[in-house]
Amino acid sequence: MKRISFSIIALLLFLSSCQQDRKETKLEIDKGIPLEIAQYRKQHYSDIRYRLMFDIPADKNEKINAKETINLEINEVSRPLIIDFNEDASHLKAIRVNGNEIEIDHRNEHIIIAEDNLKKGANEVEIDFVAGELSLNRNEDFLYTLLVPDRASTVFPCFDQPDLKSTYELSLKVPESWNTLANGNLKEKTQEAGKTVYHFNTSDKMSTYLFSFVAGVFTEVTQNPGHFEMTLLHREDNEERLEASTDEIFKIHERSLSFLEDYTAYKFPFQKLDFATIPGFQYGGMEHVGAIQYRQSSLFLDENATESRKLGRARLIAHETAHMWFGDLVTMKWFNDVWMKEVFANFMADKIVNPTFPDINHKLQFLTAHYPSAYSEDRTEGATPIRQYLDNLKNAGTLYGRIIYNKAPIMMRQLETLIGEDNFRDGIREYISTYANNNADWPELISILDTRTPADLKKWSEVWVNQPGRPKFTYELKTSDGTIESFRVDQQAEDGSDKLWTQLFDIAFVYGDEIRTAKANIEGKSTEIPEVKGWKTPDDIIFNYNGIGYGIFPLQKDNIEAIPAIQDPVARAQSYLNLYENMLDGEVAPIKVMNVLRNSLSSEKEELILSLIVGQLRTIFWTYISSEQRDKLVDDLEAQLRNELYKNTEGNIKRTVFGLYRSLAYNEKGQELLYKLWNENEKIKGLNLSNNDLSQIAASLAIYRHPEAESILDKATDDIKNADRRKRFEFLRPSLSNDTAVRDAFFESLRDAKNREKEAWVLTSLGYLNHPLRAASSEKYINTSLELLEEIQLTGDIFFPKRWLVNTVGAFSSENAYREVRAFLDRHPDYNPVLKAKLLQAADPLFRAQKIKS
Repeated sequence: MKRISFSIIALLLFLSSCQQDRKETKLEIDKGIPLEIAQYRKQHYSDIRYRLMFDIPADKNEKINAKETINLEINEVSRPLIIDFNEDASHLKAIRVNGNEIEIDHRNEHIIIAEDNLKKGANEVEIDFVAGELSLNRNEDFLYTLLVPDRASTVFPCFDQPDLKSTYELSLKVPESWNTLANGNLKEKTQEAGKTVYHFNTSDKMSTYLFSFVAGVFTEVTQNPGHFEMTLLHREDNEERLEASTDEIFKIHERSLSFLEDYTAYKFPFQKLDFATIPGFQYGGMEHVGAIQYRQSSLFLDENATESRKLGRARLIAHETAHMWFGDLVTMKWFNDVWMKEVFANFMADKIVNPTFPDINHKLQFLTAHYPSAYSEDRTEGATPIRQYLDNLKNAGTLYGRIIYNKAPIMMRQLETLIGEDNFRDGIREYISTYANNNADWPELISILDTRTPADLKKWSEVWVNQPGRPKFTYELKTSDGTIESFRVDQQAEDGSDKLWTQLFDIAFVYGDEIRTAKANIEGKSTEIPEVKGWKTPDDIIFNYNGIGYGIFPLQKDNIEAIPAIQDPVARAQSYLNLYENMLDGEVAPIKVMNVLRNSLSSEKEELILSLIVGQLRTIFWTYISSEQRDKLVDDLEAQLRNELYKNTEGNIKRTVFGLYRSLAYNEKGQELLYKLWNENEKIKGLNLSNNDLSQIAASLAIYRHPEAESILDKATDDIKNADRRKRFEFLRPSLSNDTAVRDAFFESLRDAKNREKEAWVLTSLGYLNHPLRAASSEKYINTSLELLEEIQLTGDIFFPKRWLVNTVGAFSSENAYREVRAFLDRHPDYNPVLKAKLLQAADPLFRAQKIKS
């Protein structure tokens, strides 16, 4: 509430001060981009065009000098022009407005240009400056921009809001050996003072967060997979991965384009589709117009990659390609609707992989990809709605999370089911054609879809989109003489509120080997299922048999051992998922759940379900049982998994099982086998281990305190030939040390934002530092980790604050850790509410562990 009031006050000051002489009053504007200021600019600024030149030196410690020209139309000149530049004023060298040099006025991350320097109509602002580096991601021989959601203004002056779409004419002066990639096609290359100058054509119109360039020592590959030529920049040097992946990367982009053009009935909307893969990239990918960026390890896979990893790559590429229509062509008006571009990218990616992976069970894939992740946030004290309020763009990064990426697609599938696939697709086509090259919000889309169904979508959306949480279902079954008299399903919000969800799912009635399903059209608090009247009394009832429903479903506690025998893969996966959720809700003991999951290991042949089971087993083992229980179980579990590894099973299945084995085989026999596999004195048929696998084994052995840990890490470092991967392992190395003082010093170094720049490296290191086997010595990091959170939110990228929390407080399960987190919350009763929600989400396993273990 304080933030909202402050922004309104800032706007009032802005409006009133503009009526007075500039010499008499100083305009005060809040940091960031307040909503009110953004709305004013949208109303009065238009036809914005940027021309930018960056002079990038080879030495990453040297500053980047830059020049910029902004052309725009202003329809009134009674107020100052406000340009966002989130850097120190010393970075501004000169400003000229309409040909006249003016005094630099930079306050609270904004350049203020008084109205007496402006004119109604066309205006031109020229700025000489030193580029800000917060979001330039500079490395020794490459750099790349990553500007979502409000980071463009940390690099260059701009109007950093999504609904002021603009064009960009970019030039980059770089060392001669460097390649570049940007939003526009390359126009020409020239030579100047020992450097190469890349001049790019004017870009397509886009929002500031989509402006991008990559520059550095990259290998360039160009192919024409069908639509047009595409160019890839990469730093991969492993010939096996290059051979196995390069062509496939282009093919998946091509298939994604074809699908999206057909589904949206709108041709690819931009001048090109190029992409770069970047070592240690913060996200899986980022959808910059004409210049998509990907994490290199997500795209370049070797021939031994599991189907899950190949599917993940295909979904990632499909997701980023879908953004060309959903986010880039049609963009949200304000970042409170950032979820819209993400839900459509995920939703379309799920559809795209069907033709890409014809042998995959895509209903199963949707269930395993989205539901566990959505539940992991929606069940917590910090649960947030899909659509949230946003008063200032500086807080936009906090909106991102699993609700946006995983619950929203579930919601969208329910919406599609409610109105029908054809009606939904036709509504999306109207939405794309209506708002192409423009901005739209969720109510505008709902208005289009509402005309295609008798359902009240605004009421439906209020619970699904504007409210957090999930329902918990119960039922009442009445029988007489072996037949069903009535069957009623009841729902109640898990959080105790009066929310009620409208949704559809199947309920299966089990009669020995026979299954009969009934449709549950859930509306209101209680729903009768009349079609089952007269059916025989079932042996078992399986809720959400088709995996479409959302919530916690009733569990037949006496029949949980029968879950592995369920024939339908979606129903089986849903049953495992529901069993796990009931365990977290306190209905079933973790050891009982572990027994069911362990019994499933040898029989489960669906890789996606096996991955789900393996993840649940790993989490229960390290989080929801005591250390004493772990020590009693580990020998038996290690022996069982070892036995599975030596069976004659498919390579994908074997790799999935090995991932679990490596993560928990800390006993003597486990270390012995891992060591033999690492030094290649032992081979397991069908298990082909890459150099990356061997590095991970070395890390595990170090955490398990193998007697040769230091020499193992030395050799592991020497064996990494790729320069980027070697730098990563060297960064991680102190976090693997068995010397507590070394680990403490490494953690202390993370106080410095410079040491957190490689966020993916930092997160891996935190996982090693805070491993459960090290809890006794790492719990002391909890308070510092929490005290750093607000700074991390300001200096890190959008996913980093939550991931930082997951790898710090979320790594613990002890009562001591619980008390530390609760004490922090007690000391900060007025803590930033968005960050508090992130903390409560990340700490949910820690909180639940106290209840479950007790």
